[in-house]
Amino acid sequence: MKLELISFKLCPFAQRAIILLNKQKLDFELNHINPINPPDWFKKISPTGQVPLLKADGRIIFESSVITEFVNDISKTNLHPTDPIQKAENRSWIQFSSTLFDDLFAVVTGNEGKFHTSKKSLFDKLAKVETVKNSAQFFNGDDFSIIDIAFAPIFMRLDWINEFTNSALLLDEFKHLSAWSKELLQLDVVKNSVAEGLGNAYYANIEAREGYLSTLLID
Repeated sequence: MKLELISFKLCPFAQRAIILLNKQKLDFELNHINPINPPDWFKKISPTGQVPLLKADGRIIFESSVITEFVNDISKTNLHPTDPIQKAENRSWIQFSSTLFDDLFAVVTGNEGKFHTSKKSLFDKLAKVETVKNSAQFFNGDDFSIIDIAFAPIFMRLDWINEFTNSALLLDEFKHLSAWSKELLQLDVVKNSVAEGLGNAYYANIEAREGYLSTLLID
């Protein structure tokens, strides 16, 4: 099957798909576009006008969660838990994890007041995840699953922000999430899911947004 993933370099939802595609050892082509000024051909094939979008043998699959499920379905290995309740629980938290990006975007772009309210919202949500995460290596124990893939891009962006500032979004108050983040970010399949130098691009993105967070950047 010929697979082409269309997105832009900083898209965390495309990063989820890339991690999964690489973990499942599926060949695919990655095509980056400018999301602000997308090409006409993309506008014609994307019902929502958003990325990521996956072409599978020329047929269009959109919505990041659907792309993830499709990739898992066509793979030899199932990266969801086999127990139906645990699988549903994982999917619930995966859906929940996507809301963290809304808070993180507001943290990056907002003024000082918005930064603090958005950080509180973000950390309130992380505290809820902390209550269901134990001391195991991954979310479901020793097995790397799609839920780990879902959280990896959030942890990577938090890690970048902490590197670029004096730890403005440090996770130390969350014992289990902090350990989980470190485990995920050291995996090759996670590290190799972004282009070389993307951290620098994220730094430049924070600068360009000119929000309160940009005033906390250090050289």
